[in-house]
Amino acid sequence: MVSGNPTIVLVHGAFADGSGFNAVVKRLVADGYPVVAAPNPLRGLAFDAANVKALLETIEGPIVLVGHSYGGAVISAAAEGNANVKALVYLAAFVPDTGESAQALVEKFPGSTVGESLKPVPLPDGQVDLYIDPRVFHPHFAADVSEEEATLYSITQRPATGAALGEPAAGPQAWQTIPSYNLISGADRIIPPATQEFMAQRSGAKTQVVEGASHMVFVSRPGATVALIETAVQEQARPR
Repeated sequence: MVSGNPTIVLVHGAFADGSGFNAVVKRLVADGYPVVAAPNPLRGLAFDAANVKALLETIEGPIVLVGHSYGGAVISAAAEGNANVKALVYLAAFVPDTGESAQALVEKFPGSTVGESLKPVPLPDGQVDLYIDPRVFHPHFAADVSEEEATLYSITQRPATGAALGEPAAGPQAWQTIPSYNLISGADRIIPPATQEFMAQRSGAKTQVVEGASHMVFVSRPGATVALIETAVQEQARPR
């Protein structure tokens, strides 16, 4: 590893797992970065953030924390109070303020297909797991990924509970004190670009719009994704 490089911690969102970051991980490792793909339980925002927070506390040295979609809400809570986290990078992600949920934010501006895309699975404990219906996964979630690859992601997706997506963010949010960077997917049919731009502007993030990119921007545009992460490293986490 290159001396002085921070650890890049990647947090996936709903309907996904860490393997979606494979192309990004390959590039970051080749560039000399230690990388951790954090498992996101997708059971509830406070619960998920506590699990990621516990993982962060075991990592020595500076961290650049990256979240996709619902993972953005998780990192906003998990990084709070951790002085090692030097930058937050949001990839087509939710950046909630206190009291806001992913569900409320996705409805803030028109254009999301998420409501019509969900396939609920009732659980024995009364909760509901939510999946993206495989029949619409490609056009709604991953339009700029090949149909073959989108099919694989639709089959291997992990569900989030309805409670997780509806749970409001509680307490201070890390983006209020930690520099943030926001990759906006310009053709997103899950989180409308207008919603992403609203959250990025509110947080004071350094922003890059990837025109034509779907919600899976980190899969379809790994080069742009890595470039923004490495910009965050250079500006916030590299020793001077």
